[in-house]
Amino acid sequence: MYAQVIIDQDAKALDRVFEYIIPDDMDLSIGMRVYVPLGSRVLQGFIIGIDENCEYDKAKLKSIISKIEDFSAIKPEMLKLMEFMADKNHLKLASILRLFLPSEMREGKVKELFKTYYLLVPDVQITLSKSAKKQFEIVEALKNGKQSAIELGEKFGYSAIKALLLKGYIQKSYEEVKRSPFIIVDKDKRVKLNDSQKDAITKIRENKTYLLHGVTGSGKTEIYMNLIERTLTEGKNAIMLVPEISLTPQIMSNFKGRFGDSVALLHSGLSAGERFDEWKRLFSGEAKIAIGARSAIFAPLENLGMIIIDEEHEASYISESNPRYDTHDVAQFRARFNGCPLVLGSATPSIETYKNAKDGEFELIELPLRANGRPLPPVQIVDMMEEIRRGNSSIFSNQLLADLANVINGKKQAMIFINRRGYSSFMRCRDCGYIAKCSDCDVSLVYHREDNRLKCHYCGKQFKVLSKCPNCGSDKIKYGAVGTEQIVTKLKEYFPEVKILRMDNDTTSTKNAHQKILNEFKVSKPAILVGTQMIAKGHDFEDVTLVGIVDADQSLYHTDYRSTERTFQLITQVAGRAGRSVNEGKVVLQTYSPRHYVYKFAANYDYKGFYKKEINIRQTAQFPPFTRILRVLFSDYDENYVRELLKICYTEIEGFENEYGDEIIYLDAMKSPIKRIQDKYRYQIMMRMKLAKADEIENRIFRIVDRASKTSVFFEVNPQNLS
Repeated sequence: MYAQVIIDQDAKALDRVFEYIIPDDMDLSIGMRVYVPLGSRVLQGFIIGIDENCEYDKAKLKSIISKIEDFSAIKPEMLKLMEFMADKNHLKLASILRLFLPSEMREGKVKELFKTYYLLVPDVQITLSKSAKKQFEIVEALKNGKQSAIELGEKFGYSAIKALLLKGYIQKSYEEVKRSPFIIVDKDKRVKLNDSQKDAITKIRENKTYLLHGVTGSGKTEIYMNLIERTLTEGKNAIMLVPEISLTPQIMSNFKGRFGDSVALLHSGLSAGERFDEWKRLFSGEAKIAIGARSAIFAPLENLGMIIIDEEHEASYISESNPRYDTHDVAQFRARFNGCPLVLGSATPSIETYKNAKDGEFELIELPLRANGRPLPPVQIVDMMEEIRRGNSSIFSNQLLADLANVINGKKQAMIFINRRGYSSFMRCRDCGYIAKCSDCDVSLVYHREDNRLKCHYCGKQFKVLSKCPNCGSDKIKYGAVGTEQIVTKLKEYFPEVKILRMDNDTTSTKNAHQKILNEFKVSKPAILVGTQMIAKGHDFEDVTLVGIVDADQSLYHTDYRSTERTFQLITQVAGRAGRSVNEGKVVLQTYSPRHYVYKFAANYDYKGFYKKEINIRQTAQFPPFTRILRVLFSDYDENYVRELLKICYTEIEGFENEYGDEIIYLDAMKSPIKRIQDKYRYQIMMRMKLAKADEIENRIFRIVDRASKTSVFFEVNPQNLS
């Protein structure tokens, strides 16, 4: 028998199927991981096929060395998904298969067993010298039962443990690890469903894609839980995706309260052991519901009866690092494979998704009112240019400060949103214009006051803060746009006695940090939570009566066709955090462009009006969803190599303009807007094309680039970030 094996290496030369002999005494099956010889090395591989015949000279074939586990880690559905993603996203097979397993499992770092010690004889029979204090302390600790070897070693020293073992007083044993993420479990808060919610649950049954378009607070989460409850009663499993790790503690506490240990959590914030154990619970069928961010779509669940993507419009569902994929595509494949519904939920669906619903490709279900019948909070637009004309140069308008004072006096809570972390976005010399930039990336450094460092938000490098300009020697240093740190600093000056919390990538880098911040905010009154888009969606705090949007224009003027869409989504989502219970809410939106059309639609929560205007602009300008944008990104440490590779590929692709005529709307080769990241130079080919021939053109470009390139080249379809 012969096995077809994908080598677990991310090298282009190895991106093909290798054949190996299966030894007669080795019981193997498709999906297993194995050790195989390749040249002088021994590497890991995935068995994707077994056959009685082989295509190559049998005399030259080598044998599989051994299997890594006694089970097939890759299930049949995931092998089909591998084929789909390789074709759809032009990815290497090994890089796709890696998505299906915890990385620690592949690297052999996860231990399923851990060592413990216990007393071998009654403690009254143990005699120790007075100088053996650590040995005595270990015996005292073991009187209460078995103890972890690691904990005993760290507390009392490994030499003391070894001495007790040699004397025959203690014995070691091995037990299976049971690690699970720390979750505060809420009680099962079942609520009476309104007619709109009941109607939505009744409609979502068939093997199709549904768009659940409901305003913030319309009770989408309760619909999700009811749908999953019905799925479990049918003997099937479910996947529920959320866009941010910050949302998982609240979602998990709700789901754990209702479904108990049937729920498993998958996201990058878990420890290696936790991630492996949660994956294993899903793999074995012990857990039946997978909840998590983007990577949870690869949960090893069979017999899926429901897939839900909450806040479906979020850009975080698109992987922008290798391997690049769109979670929506994967979810649709898995829904088709399992014959189950796919539910896309959002108060502000992406333009593409809403168009699919309007065109009948998805079924549209609308929830126009909040579940509790309360109105959406009014939005007051504040013209910051007018504030300046009146003598207020502060980052806060007088209106926002007055409303914050009212919240604090009423012992309520407020959220302040600004989608920029750090203290200020750059440091610049006032005299010569020098801006501090990263040595490895073509971007300005962000000033972080708490650490008193300049940081690169692309590669993570840190630098000393400027006291004098290194270019001209001037000490006149100007700070850039404000970030979350500066907002907190200023708020503490205005409200020194109030609990002010900050939630961004800097404050949530440690384990369980999201949960700690949200829990502290929940119990603190009055309190203000300052944050980036982490706080903009999903969170439900009944005492938040005010939301302040400090710099609404930040995302509006990016050189991106999605900039107005993203601005509308962020404003609507963060505004929806206010007034979610019996207390009335209010939103103060600060802008320097108060007459921009996006603010009118956002202030009225008029998604349909915004969609109508935006879709007309997209159609007129020939942008997605009416066309497709393809970005081919070349990146390497050697700029000359990247430039030459770009030139070779573009010369051949350029001929498509004559061949396809007006099917190609735009084609050009250029430096990327950010020329260098992590010391790698970046050049790109940008193409915009009509949909009729898009697949054909895309596949031809892939073959051209694949043939010419010796290194990885990234393909992005309708990229989320054009920088």
